[in-house]
Amino acid sequence: MNVPEGLYYTEDHEWLKVENGVGTTGITDFAQEELGDIVFVELPEVGDEFQQHDNFGVIESVKAVSDLYLPVSGEITEINEKLLDQPELVNDEPYQGGWIVKIKLSDEEELDELMDTEEYQEFLEEEA
Repeated sequence: MNVPEGLYYTEDHEWLKVENGVGTTGITDFAQEELGDIVFVELPEVGDEFQQHDNFGVIESVKAVSDLYLPVSGEITEINEKLLDQPELVNDEPYQGGWIVKIKLSDEEELDELMDTEEYQEFLEEEA
C-alpha cells in the first residue's frame, strides 16, 4: 500500500498536498484499489466553492459509484481534465497524474483535522 509522506489524509480516503495555499487532492492508493478499474470521474467547475467535507464529484468504477469529498474548504482553481478521457489515471497514478482537483484553501486551520501519513497508516490497519 502506497502512503506517501508529506500529504494529508481523510477517513474517506482522499489525500491532500498543500503548496502556497493551494491544495491538490485525489483518492488514495487504498481507495483506488478498493474501487477497482475506474471508468468515469465527474468533476466540478473551476470557480465552484465548497465547504470542508462537501461532495464535489463522483468516481465510478466497474464495482461501484462513490462520492468524492473535499478535505478542506475553498474554491476550485483547476480540474484534471485528463481524467475526462483517461479516468484510469486514478488507478495508475493516484498521487501524480491521477489527481482530481486543485483548491484554494479558505481556512488553513482545517488541515489540523486531517491525518498525517503515520495516522493514516494506523487508520488503515484498524480498518483491516
